[in-house]
Amino acid sequence: MWDIFIDFFVAFYNHPDFLKYISIPFVAAFVGWMTNWVAIQMTFYPVNFVGIPPFLGWQGIIPAKGEKMAGIVVENTLTRISTIQEIFQEFEPTAIAHHILKTADDRIEEFTDDIMIEQNDVLWENLPNIMKKRVYARAKQKLHKITDHLMADIQLHIADLVDPKELVVKELTRDKSMLNRVFQECGEAEFKFIINSGLVFGFIFGIIQMFAWYHWEQSWLLPAFGLLVGVATNWLALRLIFQPLNPIYLFGFKIHGLFLSRQDAVAEVFCRIMTAEVLTVSVVMNEIFLGSKADQTHALIKKNLRPLFEDSIIRNIMHLTVGNEGMSSFKEQVGNKTIKIALESIENPRFTRERGLVIEKMFRERMQAMTSEEFQDLLRPAFQEDEWILIAVGGALGLAAGFGQLFIMFAGVT
Repeated sequence: MWDIFIDFFVAFYNHPDFLKYISIPFVAAFVGWMTNWVAIQMTFYPVNFVGIPPFLGWQGIIPAKGEKMAGIVVENTLTRISTIQEIFQEFEPTAIAHHILKTADDRIEEFTDDIMIEQNDVLWENLPNIMKKRVYARAKQKLHKITDHLMADIQLHIADLVDPKELVVKELTRDKSMLNRVFQECGEAEFKFIINSGLVFGFIFGIIQMFAWYHWEQSWLLPAFGLLVGVATNWLALRLIFQPLNPIYLFGFKIHGLFLSRQDAVAEVFCRIMTAEVLTVSVVMNEIFLGSKADQTHALIKKNLRPLFEDSIIRNIMHLTVGNEGMSSFKEQVGNKTIKIALESIENPRFTRERGLVIEKMFRERMQAMTSEEFQDLLRPAFQEDEWILIAVGGALGLAAGFGQLFIMFAGVT
């Protein structure tokens, strides 16, 4: 038996085309690496469509289907680990109110002057300072109660004011590169594995291809193997990321889908991005005051501002400055200033980060506790969408490489 193998390898080594044969596995390894690299690039780039729409050209799979991808991410992760009520509760509405008041206290005179000057600049400029100071003091006093009550009202009605799925999808699709980054950072190890595994799988297939070509040298063989390498390396890499779904122990070794085995690390990255850049207290508050359901928030503001307008000192000043006819406009302007104060106060990176860390901890703990079936849905959609295109492109590139080998390296073979 050994004599047969020795004779075979001696004959193989002494063959005139030995160096060409030896090159086959290395070419196949390069083809496997290249096709997988191209597949990853096509998943994310270009961010915007390049070509002649709608059919001639290409846009990265994730950016092209950004809204759908973002919706899947929200549906498969965020809605399973939390509700908007829990998120807002963890933001601590009282802490938000105190933060707003901290900013408002320093600027209450400025905002009051702005409103009053716009309504009746001559009267306000000529009003005695003692009267102005009484208005400032009363406005500041009322603002504390108004802010506390308003935040309590918002917390009570938060589910009616914010649709978390709509909000996150809007944030992720507003900047297509952001959605790309969510998938890229969460699946960084997996994408590297796909590319590098193409090198290994391609080399293994190339060895088989080499000996098959040595024995038969049929013209169809190299293109056929090139096609196989291009398709198989992509397909195998994708399968090994998510399969087996649950750990299998074989001879003491743990076999588990690469992405699934990194659940704790992926959850940490995903939750950090979500709470630091997407679902922040600033984003939520902007949605509350300026989003698709802002009319309901404005109604709550109007209700909570009522005690301010009923105050005797402020009511008298209002009558002096705007009269009965201008009351509606005056109240609307006060409401708008209230929103401006709130949103300007929230645009504080330190405060946003502090609130985000609380949410991040809650998200991370719950996400790490997900089952493998639930967890795989975070990254799996990135590959499921138009996966056949990526595999087909890999096959086409492999086929082209096979023909290249045939016509360049083994010209004249029939």
